[in-house]
Amino acid sequence: MHQVNIHEAKTHLSKLIQEAISGEEVIIAKGNKPVVKLVSIDTQTVQRQLGTAKGKILMAEDFDEPLDDFTAYMP
Repeated sequence: MHQVNIHEAKTHLSKLIQEAISGEEVIIAKGNKPVVKLVSIDTQTVQRQLGTAKGKILMAEDFDEPLDDFTAYMP
């Protein structure tokens, strides 16, 4: 962790971002008083697992049968 003032942060923002991405915390201070901490965002996503709802959703046996309301429109 290291501390920089606002002027230095404006001047070297891309360098400070690279430091944060590499895991270092960067503190930005105003008048030697810390006001902001620059850290990397954890972009790790959760791996999806298929089939977790299996058996939880039940459908009627005639779910995909034609509806009686539409018999006039069927050949």
